[in-house]
Amino acid sequence: MKLMDAAELVKQPPDVTENPYRKSGKEASMGKQTPAHEEESACQFFFDLNEKQGRKRSSTGRDSKSSPHPKQPRKPPQPPGPCWFCLASPEVEKHLVVNIGTHCYLALAKGGLSDDHVLILPIGHYQSVVELSAEVVEEVEKYKVTLRRFFKSRGKRCVLFERNYKSHHLQLQVIPVPLSCCTTDDIKDAFITQAEQQQMELLEIPEHSDIKQITQPGAAYFYVELDTGEKLFHRIKKNFPLQFGREVLASEAILNIPDKSDWRQCQVSKEEEEMLARRFRKDFEPFDFTLDD
Repeated sequence: MKLMDAAELVKQPPDVTENPYRKSGKEASMGKQTPAHEEESACQFFFDLNEKQGRKRSSTGRDSKSSPHPKQPRKPPQPPGPCWFCLASPEVEKHLVVNIGTHCYLALAKGGLSDDHVLILPIGHYQSVVELSAEVVEEVEKYKVTLRRFFKSRGKRCVLFERNYKSHHLQLQVIPVPLSCCTTDDIKDAFITQAEQQQMELLEIPEHSDIKQITQPGAAYFYVELDTGEKLFHRIKKNFPLQFGREVLASEAILNIPDKSDWRQCQVSKEEEEMLARRFRKDFEPFDFTLDD
């Protein structure tokens, strides 16, 4: 273009026709100048530029004028029916709740692998980690870091896993494993070995990568996060053993409590659950970041 003649640059191609939306040639020859804003309006279908430029028209054709009230943050989707984990739901067993943040809460797992097996759950209704909003993700990460510090102070490392398959509300399982039981590599090897035995592929993903980068909302998956930050991921295509995460951690290679692989076999009375919840709240209090807000 730098080498072309200016006349060539502005030369119209053959078969050019007049713009049908402009004023007629007769009106133009009478010296009527079309104001710039009128011409824009004649060609504009989706935006109203007559008032404040950039104001978008609504689908009804009316201006979406700025509201005097600030825009409220988008609420999480509501469950299609009763949910055992939405904190506002009457179905929640609130005696198991041990800590409440702004966007998430902690609860003891019902029929846990140990007395301090907890769940990180969003207060609103989200099905998986992939669907969480940015502020909820931030608080989930805060709970992860705090729980790792808490369990480390008690001579334990924690393993986290999520199964987004045949579940309606995100449950991030946090299971402490005594340091004396095994190493992090032992836990990693146990997950990979048992996955191979069941013809499943557990892929190792980069330490600082986000699950959102490798899967889409609505896709079924299982993932494990070790105390080192290492993550193992399996994309569920058909059937998946619902107790897989528990089975691996309960196996002889790790906690050596194979009879506890099914949570329904580990339930205790409500009175005992209340006692365990009180004890966890008291032990966790020195690490409770929600008290600083």
